[in-house]
Amino acid sequence: MSQEISNHPEGKYKKAIVILSVSIPLAVAILFGVNLRKLGFNVEPLTFLPPIYATINGLTAFALIGAVMTIKQGNRKAHEIIMKFAILLSIMFLVLYVAYHMTSDSTIYGDLNHDGILQASESVNLGLSKYVYYFILITHIILSIGIIPLVLITFVRALVGKFEDHKKMARYAFPLWLYVALTGVVVYLMISPFYA
Repeated sequence: MSQEISNHPEGKYKKAIVILSVSIPLAVAILFGVNLRKLGFNVEPLTFLPPIYATINGLTAFALIGAVMTIKQGNRKAHEIIMKFAILLSIMFLVLYVAYHMTSDSTIYGDLNHDGILQASESVNLGLSKYVYYFILITHIILSIGIIPLVLITFVRALVGKFEDHKKMARYAFPLWLYVALTGVVVYLMISPFYA
């Protein structure tokens, strides 16, 4: 059975997909908790990065929509180029996101006085927006983890020429990836007033 899998065109990519699907979220989670300044390193906070990586999320959303439009028009080559660009954008996002959190203090939604604590008075002023924000943030995070294997499997299926299987998987990967990209922008827009 394992010999059949390794001889299958997708089989040689299976191990890489599993490794990346586990290691990327794990690495991001670990590095997210590492603040170089708190560890004594003399680094400037990269506070200019959030609007950049939010823009990258927006560009990813446009790329995904463009990729769907080109494949519906039968332009497979343009579709392939745009999808590779979308993957590159997602990698860039991850690098910048981790760099920001490794050099800057986390921002708390609603922390108007920037003291790192959400006071009761600040929380009351948020009203229902805090529930909307945290719903969007949590679904964004969960789906950003889940989208990794979906995107990789979808990409590999195209890579090995299994276009019908690729198309079936893309029906799930596309809307989820688009949601992750768009909610990344929404999360930034909602929390940006609270950056110090």
